[in-house]
Amino acid sequence: MTDNPFALAPEQWQRLASARQAYTDTVSPYYDETLQHVAQRACVSGHIGKADIGALLIWKRLRADTPWADELMALADADVRRTTAAATAAARDTTLSRSAAAQAGRAALAPLPGFRTGDALASAVLTAAAPERMAIYDRRAHSALHTLGITLSHAPGCYSRYIEAIDQLLAAAPAPIRNWTARDMDTALYWLNRPTNTTASA
Repeated sequence: MTDNPFALAPEQWQRLASARQAYTDTVSPYYDETLQHVAQRACVSGHIGKADIGALLIWKRLRADTPWADELMALADADVRRTTAAATAAARDTTLSRSAAAQAGRAALAPLPGFRTGDALASAVLTAAAPERMAIYDRRAHSALHTLGITLSHAPGCYSRYIEAIDQLLAAAPAPIRNWTARDMDTALYWLNRPTNTTASA
């Protein structure tokens, strides 16, 4: 018996593998095009503007009829890009562990309206900024960790702890799961407790 919560039982690893396969089989291969296009632009520019944040908002299926959306639109795009440039640099900083980079990137986004609390949209921006390092946060992925016996607090700093949990899972996983990307793991977690008739992406 191990005290390591990330050393899952064989049947739990199989559930994760099956969830990842079911996600791949069910979700349109074109669903992530928006995320990929934003990531391609961010790769070249080193920052993300209001138009791309709007695209990620739709991709993540979040509401835009909120006071923070008005506040964000009232800012100059150049100011938004300066903030996201700092977040992008932090997320890509390979001198930092992935969880430390997530923490720094999330903190850099915090001054922007819509990014002061909650991690859903922030995780999309950070994943677009550093797609090889970051992962999408979703309440269903959070719940899936709990299902697997991994506790993740909702307290401030949740996103960096979420990324650390993904890192720990990948480190403990058997082949071929250990070769997954962080994004592969987040989609498996997202799909693990999938409600009936849900087909959209994380």
